Amino acid sequence: MAARAGRTGSREAGMKAVRSAPQPGKPRLTTSAMIASIAAEGQKTKPAPFGHALVELARHRSEVVGMTADLGKYTDLHIFAKEFPDRYYQMGMAEQLLFGAASGLAAEGFMPFATTYAVFASRRAYDFIHQTIAEEDRNVKIVCALPGLTSGYGPSHQAAEDLALFRAMPNMTVIDPCDAHEIGQLVPAIAAHQGPVYMRLLRGQVPVVLDEYDYKFELGKAKLIRDGKDVLIISSGIMTMRALEALQILTNDRVDAAVLHVPTIKPLDAETILREGGKSGRLVVVAENHTTIGGLGEAVAALLMRSGVHPPFRQIALPDEFLDAGALPTLHDRYGISTAEVARQIKQWL
Repeated sequence: MAARAGRTGSREAGMKAVRSAPQPGKPRLTTSAMIASIAAEGQKTKPAPFGHALVELARHRSEVVGMTADLGKYTDLHIFAKEFPDRYYQMGMAEQLLFGAASGLAAEGFMPFATTYAVFASRRAYDFIHQTIAEEDRNVKIVCALPGLTSGYGPSHQAAEDLALFRAMPNMTVIDPCDAHEIGQLVPAIAAHQGPVYMRLLRGQVPVVLDEYDYKFELGKAKLIRDGKDVLIISSGIMTMRALEALQILTNDRVDAAVLHVPTIKPLDAETILREGGKSGRLVVVAENHTTIGGLGEAVAALLMRSGVHPPFRQIALPDEFLDAGALPTLHDRYGISTAEVARQIKQWL
C-alpha cells in the first residue's frame, strides 16, 4: 500500500516531522521538501497550468472529458472538475479501470484526458494502455504527474523509467514539457493530434521559463533556445530549465553553451538533432530527468550513430538503480540533475 500513500496527503502530512541530514552551509530540510515545487526561490511560477489549459480547451471542444484514479487534486484536474462536473470521471483507485474506460469513451467519439501518477500508468496499468489504447490507436491523452525524480518518496513514487516504457509502445506519442509556458501551449496541440499521447505533467506551482525566449511548442519539433560554440546541451522537461540556469555559471567560466530543447521524445526531431549535433568542435551532452536506460539520451545517441554523426558525447541522467527517498534539493544534487551539478559535470568533461 506504500504506493497509494500521498493520494490523500496522509503520508505527506505524517512525515513532515522527519528531517534530512543537514549539509555544511545549507539549511536543514524537512521532508516536506520531498513534495516541494521544483521552482527555485523567487522564480516566476504559474499555478496549475495543465488544469487551466484543459478548461480552456474544453470550452471549445465538447468531446473533451477529464478522468482520474483518485488523484484529481494531485494532477490539477480538480480545476476541470469544478468547471465541468458533468464531464469529470473519478474512477477510484483502479488505474486499469481508468484506462480501459478511457479507451471505451474514445471509441465513442470522446477525447479523454486521463490523469494519474507516472508510476501507476507506466507500471500498474501498462498492459491495459498497451492493449486497449495503443493497439487500438485510441484518441486518449495520458497525463501523468511525478515524472522522473520530482518526488522524494522513493521508488514507489519515482517514475525514473517511464519514457523508456512508453517510447517502446507503438502508436504512442511521448512528450516531456519544460515549464508552465509550454504546458499551456501543448494541451491544445495534443488535442489537435489524432491518437494516443503520453505526457509528463508538472503540477502545482510550475516554473515559467521559456516565455523569455519567445518559445512556441510544436509537436514533434526540437527548438534551439540558445546557440553556443563549446557544448550543445540537448535536453527535455525540467532539465531544459536546469540547462538554461546553468548557462550563467558556464558563461562566468568562459564556456559558450547551446541549449536544444526536445519536448517530443517520440517521434524524435531527427533533422534538427542531426543538424545541431553534427556541428564540429562541440561536445554533445544530453540532459534528462530519467534513467540513463532507454530515454532521450539513448534515443539521441542511437540517432547520431545510425546517421554517421560522431561528436564527443556524454549523458546527464539518473543512474540505473532504485533512487533514495529524501528532500528533492538533496536528491537532485546527489544524482547530478541540479543546476550546480549540470554546470560542474559539463566543465569537468570540457
